[in-house]
Amino acid sequence: MKFKLSAMTLALSLTLYPATQQAVEITKIDLPDLGDSSGTLISPAEEKEFGAAFFRSLHSQITINQDAEIQQYIETIGQRLVANSDLPGNPFHFFVVLENNINAFAGPGGYIGVNSGLILVTEAESELASVMGHEIAHVTQRHLYRAYEASSRLSIPTVAATLAAVLLGTQSPALGQAAVVAIQAGSVQFQINFTRENEAEADRVGMQTLAASQYDPRSMPTFFERLQQSSRYSGQNIPEFLRTHPVTASRISDTRGRAETYPYKQYPDSLGYQLTKAKIRVLTSTDNADTLKYFQLRIDQGTTEQRTVARYGLAMWMLNAQKFVEAENMFQQLSKAYPNQPQYLTGLARTALDGKNYNLALSRYKKLTEQFPENEAIKLEYISSLLKAGNAALAQKNLFLLTPKTQHLPMYSELLAQVYSDLNQPAESHRYLAEYYYATGQTKDAILQIKLAQKSKGLNFQLSSILNERLNFFSNQEEEARRNR
Repeated sequence: MKFKLSAMTLALSLTLYPATQQAVEITKIDLPDLGDSSGTLISPAEEKEFGAAFFRSLHSQITINQDAEIQQYIETIGQRLVANSDLPGNPFHFFVVLENNINAFAGPGGYIGVNSGLILVTEAESELASVMGHEIAHVTQRHLYRAYEASSRLSIPTVAATLAAVLLGTQSPALGQAAVVAIQAGSVQFQINFTRENEAEADRVGMQTLAASQYDPRSMPTFFERLQQSSRYSGQNIPEFLRTHPVTASRISDTRGRAETYPYKQYPDSLGYQLTKAKIRVLTSTDNADTLKYFQLRIDQGTTEQRTVARYGLAMWMLNAQKFVEAENMFQQLSKAYPNQPQYLTGLARTALDGKNYNLALSRYKKLTEQFPENEAIKLEYISSLLKAGNAALAQKNLFLLTPKTQHLPMYSELLAQVYSDLNQPAESHRYLAEYYYATGQTKDAILQIKLAQKSKGLNFQLSSILNERLNFFSNQEEEARRNR
C-alpha cells in the first residue's frame, strides 16, 4: 500500500521542525490553510494502518512507558477528553514517552504521546489535560489531512519509520539529520509547519473540549505563559513544546480571553494525577539522591493529601532502590489509612513480588483483582506475578479475560509468549514473541521468531498456516521498507 509523504505533517509539525531545521536545509512545501485540494482523503483502514506503523516505529527508537498503572492513567484522562471532543467515536491511543524533554505530539491514527518531562512540569491536572486537548483537536480538525499536497509517495512502513526516526531527532540531532538525509537521497524534501490558523483552531477547539470535560479552561493560557516565562532564562534550552507550538503574547492573550468567558470555579486535581506524577518522578530519575530529598522535604509540608503523596513517592523510591523492608512498612501504613486507594495496595503487592515473596504477592494481587475487578493494570500485574511464581496455566486463563484494548498492547503478546514457553509450547511461544517484536518495530526479529516456530515439532495444520501467513506478512513489510530506504 502506498501513502503520500505529506501524511507525516501532523507529528512532524508538532515535534520535529526545530531538529530538522538545525540538521539540514530543507525545501519548504506551502500548504493550504483549509481543505484538501486533491479531493481525496485516506480511508479509515489506511489511517489505522499508518497510525499502527507509526507507533511500532516509535517503540523501536524511543522509550515508551510499559508501566500498566501509568498507561491506565494517561489513557483514562485522554478518553475522558475524547468523549467530549468533536469526534467522540473515533479511536485514540494515548501513551507516555519516558523522556525528560518537555513535549507532546499527535501522530496519525489518533496516536498521542506525552513526554514524562511535560507531565512533571505541570502544576495542575487541568494543565496536562489542556495539552492533551490541544493535540486531540489537531486530530479531530483533520489538520494532518489538510496537508495532502505532495505528489511523492512512499510505503506506509517507510513513511512511518522515517517519521519516527526524525521524531527521535528532537532528542538526538545526529539521528534526526541521518533520517532527513536519507529522505533527501530519495529525492524527497520537505519542511511542513502548521499554520497559525491551525494552532489557533486547536487552541479554540481544545479549550471547548477541556471545559466540557470538567477541566479548567484557564489552565491552557496559564501553562503556556509559565513555560514561556521560564524559557526566557534558559537561553537555548527552550522547551521542545514551545519550539513546536510557538506561543506568542497574542496567542496567550487570545486563549486567556476565551477562557474568561467560562464561569470561574475550583477544579481540584485527582489523586491519580498526583500519584502518577510521583511514580513517574521515581521511574525517570537521573539522580536518586536528589529524588529522595525531593520527597523527604515534602512529607511534612502542604495539605494532608500532598503529604500522603510524598509518602507514596518515598515508598516508591524505596521499592525502586530494593529497600524492601522500608517500602513494606510505608505501603502498609498507606494501605491501612486508605484501604480503597489501588496505588497504595498495588505498591504493597509489588513490594512482595519484587522481594520474591511470591506466595504473599499472589495473595495480595488476587485480593486486589476481587476488590477492583475492572482495573486492567492490576490484572496485568497479577498475571506477571503468576508467571514469576510458576503458575503459567492460571496466567494464561487470566490473559484471555483481558479486554480487547489491553490485548492489543505489546506487553500482552510478550506475556503470552512467556506463558507458552513455561507451558513447553515453543511454537506458540515463538509465534507470540514474533508479534511482540513486530509491535515494537523489530520486524527482522519477528521474522526470526516465526522461522524458529516453524522448526518446532508437532505443528498442526492450523498453526502451520498461521505461521506461514505471518511470515509472508512480516517479510513483505520488511522488503517494502528495504526497497524505499
